[in-house]
Amino acid sequence: MKRFLPALLLVLLACISLLGLATAGKKTTTPPSGTAVVELFTSEGCSSCPPADEALAAADKAYTGHVYVLGYHVDYWNRLGWKDPFSNAAWTDRQTRYANLFKLNSIYTPQAIVNGKTQFTGSDKNRLNTTIENELKLPAAAAPELTAKTDAGKNILISCKTVASPGKLLNIALVQRSAETSVKKGENEGKQLHHINIVRELKTMPAGAVAALFHLPAGLSAADCLIIAFIQDKQTLAITAAAEAPIH
Repeated sequence: MKRFLPALLLVLLACISLLGLATAGKKTTTPPSGTAVVELFTSEGCSSCPPADEALAAADKAYTGHVYVLGYHVDYWNRLGWKDPFSNAAWTDRQTRYANLFKLNSIYTPQAIVNGKTQFTGSDKNRLNTTIENELKLPAAAAPELTAKTDAGKNILISCKTVASPGKLLNIALVQRSAETSVKKGENEGKQLHHINIVRELKTMPAGAVAALFHLPAGLSAADCLIIAFIQDKQTLAITAAAEAPIH
């Protein structure tokens, strides 16, 4: 048996060498530490918006964890032939505040804003993915501790704990997971539009330990909705942390 030992050692060394070559090209990946909150301002009355809604849905599917998408349906397209059933003047006001921050000449759709810091045309998938990935590389603040429960009726009871800070705001959004609309008039007449994570209600308050109350929209169950909470700087509007919770 001794005369075969050197040959056996050579075989073992060759295997180790091949293993090293096979693994040399592989990169060690680390889980993302940052957070990306994507706010899309959209409308069913805008012909340019469906591709942005699709981009939002693709991003939500592609990035698991640490990425939170929110669809705000603005109301200024309603006068042009089709009233978006999810539109809300409050979302137009929110978009206007961002426009003032970014020093834009006007508000527009579709507009995507990531972490309150970067804005661009919402249908630009490459820009959307690149911005999300860059934000995920950055450190995030402590995420809100969030729970959502229903009572016997249509009330949703929210408990959220965050680090109290005089310069930070806590936004809590009631989000409808998905919806489809058959558009009868306007620029998207005849189209079947699909939406995800539609913001139905948004409450803003100082960061800290808070309790909030929402009501389920008509025709929806708790399973149709979720809660997304995110911390935002009062002055710069930069978003530093977020969390989501199903409604039990």
